[in-house]
Amino acid sequence: MRKDLHGKRIAFLLTDGFEEVELTQPRKALDEAGAKTEIVSPAKGEIQGMNHNDKGDKFKADITLDKADLEDFDALVLPGGIMNADELRTYPDAVSFVKAFFDQGKPVAAICHAPWMLVEAKVVSGRTLTSWPSLQTDIRNAGGKWVDNVVVQDGQLTTSRKPDDIPMFNRKVLEAFAS
Repeated sequence: MRKDLHGKRIAFLLTDGFEEVELTQPRKALDEAGAKTEIVSPAKGEIQGMNHNDKGDKFKADITLDKADLEDFDALVLPGGIMNADELRTYPDAVSFVKAFFDQGKPVAAICHAPWMLVEAKVVSGRTLTSWPSLQTDIRNAGGKWVDNVVVQDGQLTTSRKPDDIPMFNRKVLEAFAS
């Protein structure tokens, strides 16, 4: 499968408390494949990354959520991080942004705690996905089937469990976003 993403624009939706490696490694893989990646956030300015429980680097938001236009993006990546995922799902505009990608059939990738956004956006029912294990009850209660796999592809959705799974996650995301 072709993994050339030249001309594709990919949104990374996140806010303070995201798991840094779940942004940096997928972003690097997508950039190297030719995609243009942009951080979309309800926060203005810099966003605090985390290395598990420790503060990591700060990253500048490229576009605030209120200025982001779904039509400008070909795909969406949702990095995890407990604080990030829990905070994002409290923003109705963030939930609507995620749901709109599903409504338009655009590819979406989510890792670790990010599937909380998928539950909140009501796009889990009938899908098989994976996540950090503590989310399995939430996913099942939302009508999804949770499995403990490194990566799961279900239609337009690619999910993965944790930072250790990023190499396989990146391969599947590149394939999904290139098609």
